[in-house]
Amino acid sequence: APDVPVIEQAYSKLSSSITVEWRAVPGATNYMLTAQDGDSFVETVVKNSPGTVTGLKPATLYRITIRSINSGGKSQPSPFRKVKTVLAAPILSVHSPSCDSIAVSWKAVPLAAGFSVSLMRSDGLGRMLKKNTTNTSLIFTNLDPGTLYTIKAHAWNANGMPGDDFTYNQRTSPSAPVDVKVAFSSGALRAIVSWMPTEGALTYSVTVSTGLLKLRCNTSSASCIVPSLQCSSEYNISVTAHNDVGSSKPTDAVSLKTIPCAPVNISIEEDEPGHLLVSWSSVSFGHYYVVFVKSDDGLEVHCNTSDTQCHFQSDCGFTYFISVFAYNKAGQSPLGDVFNYTTAPCCPSDFRAVFTSSDTVRVTWAPVRGADLYESRAAGGSGAVLCKDTATTCTLSALQCSTRYNITVYSVSEARGSNTSCAPQYVATAPCSPEIKNITKEGLSVISVLWQSNNEEATYVVTARGEAGLWHCTSTGNSCALMDLPCGSAFSVSAVARSPAGQSLPSYSVPLETAPCCPNDLILTQVTQSVTNISWSVGLGAQTYVTTLESPKGQAKCHTLQNYCLLGCITCGTNYTVSLRAISETGLTSSCTYQGYSSNACCPSGVKLYRLSNNGIRVFWRASDETINYSADLCGSEGNFSCTPNSGLSHCDITEIPCGDVYTVVVAPVTDKRPKLTFCPKKIYSVTCSGSSVGMVIYRGKSNAKHI
Repeated sequence: APDVPVIEQAYSKLSSSITVEWRAVPGATNYMLTAQDGDSFVETVVKNSPGTVTGLKPATLYRITIRSINSGGKSQPSPFRKVKTVLAAPILSVHSPSCDSIAVSWKAVPLAAGFSVSLMRSDGLGRMLKKNTTNTSLIFTNLDPGTLYTIKAHAWNANGMPGDDFTYNQRTSPSAPVDVKVAFSSGALRAIVSWMPTEGALTYSVTVSTGLLKLRCNTSSASCIVPSLQCSSEYNISVTAHNDVGSSKPTDAVSLKTIPCAPVNISIEEDEPGHLLVSWSSVSFGHYYVVFVKSDDGLEVHCNTSDTQCHFQSDCGFTYFISVFAYNKAGQSPLGDVFNYTTAPCCPSDFRAVFTSSDTVRVTWAPVRGADLYESRAAGGSGAVLCKDTATTCTLSALQCSTRYNITVYSVSEARGSNTSCAPQYVATAPCSPEIKNITKEGLSVISVLWQSNNEEATYVVTARGEAGLWHCTSTGNSCALMDLPCGSAFSVSAVARSPAGQSLPSYSVPLETAPCCPNDLILTQVTQSVTNISWSVGLGAQTYVTTLESPKGQAKCHTLQNYCLLGCITCGTNYTVSLRAISETGLTSSCTYQGYSSNACCPSGVKLYRLSNNGIRVFWRASDETINYSADLCGSEGNFSCTPNSGLSHCDITEIPCGDVYTVVVAPVTDKRPKLTFCPKKIYSVTCSGSSVGMVIYRGKSNAKHI
């Protein structure tokens, strides 16, 4: 173990710790400091000198020892030193009772003989104030308002040894604001209060009071807006500064008189034609009054008086808007009720009647001064139609078509009633709507339309409307023909009547469907000897198709939704007539004819192979018709061979065919324009090599081979 270290000095600067200094011991890696107080002790391991033992009690005497440590162990304790920890710091309680003072108090500290308290501005300005006392409270006066101060305090013992410091920051409360100004906004009935900022103030409160009513405005700036003030009132306004410590005294009150309230009990009378009398009640704080009278054409006049009534000239057919304001030094009163007075209206001018349909007319006219309502009346036929509206237009409906009416528009005001001296205007309604009775097909693309006519001197226009386009025909009678309508199309057919009075509403539409179109292209392909495939292009408007192949030997027919069909039971080598019927969804049919069709010649039967000299093969068959030419094809792994006989023969020869191979043999009729037939039966033959003689085996499939 290392040598025993020697303590050079030990002292306490904080109430919870003791610092020890010693001379280093060779070979020591750590040191253990021990502070013992009776039976309790605190140990701390440090690397080198000086070292500090923490977690101690204030104002307590400790025995301090030290041991050196290395890998070999610990040394014996050093001779002890007695050291006493300093006093604990007093815990301060601080507040600012006024804007220029700070009060400090604390609890007693054990073993303390006295206390030292210092105070200084936190920004470093000014001088430090320091007081020593044996009491537990004191007060600093003559301080700067709203200023942050730093306060330090410590206790000392009987030997004058100072203890721990306690630091506290405290701000003084602010002083009352100065230079308070009040600006009144008459339009918004609000006061804008401003003042000089106060040192250390965080917020301000503005109090506005009148009688028992108090309004308050809080702000962090140097101005505040107090809304919702009452008219014809007098207010006292004061400002108080605040911070986190407290509040200043309120400022001296500033008086504010608001604008007068709007005059009430306004009455308007037309004491004689062309003269209006406006009167009202007097208003508190109102020094004089101004009456504004504005007519609906924009002309405005006014009357300025200290009395409570005014006289104005008026004119017929005008609406007058009247408002009264009171004034004082604070400004103009708020806008009160705006009254209107309407004189007797004049008759509407620029009268126009426009028919929108055979039973409806739209009447328009120029607006009339003083009219609150317009009444339009149409008289004629079997009765009268009435329309009332505030707009300068009215729609008279439920009129009788092809009828003469006299139409009058009256101007009405609530105050004066209706002006009945207005002259009527005579108009005739548009023709009645025709009614389509029948639609018939006159030809391939000609449709005749018949309707019932209830009008005199009317021209009728019939329209067929569809995706294919528009088709028209015109007549002064009760029928006309629509020409060149396309096939496979759907139309909606309607008719209208026209006359100098206007155009009728269209008739109810009648659906019209033309027969479907015939397909342009039709292709026949023979699939097998007795089955033929027919395909065609789509016919516009067709839903199903019926195709027919017909000959003296029989008929083949197919009904399908598709644009192709397989027809069976076809006789080979036969001429057929080809027909197709295109049928629409509603059953309309178009019969279509096409060029005739000849089925392929029949395949031969009895196909056999015979061996010839020099490795040759002869192919025999039985022809279905002696006038048909055939060709034979042999396909094997060694190559493909074919032969075609002279006309009328039922055999042909193939020379130099390799033996020892299996051949697929097909004999089919020869066609000039069509491709070679592929549906004739195929037979498989095996040509074997057996010395001078060759055997043949015919396979009729992949099993049951037969030896010949």
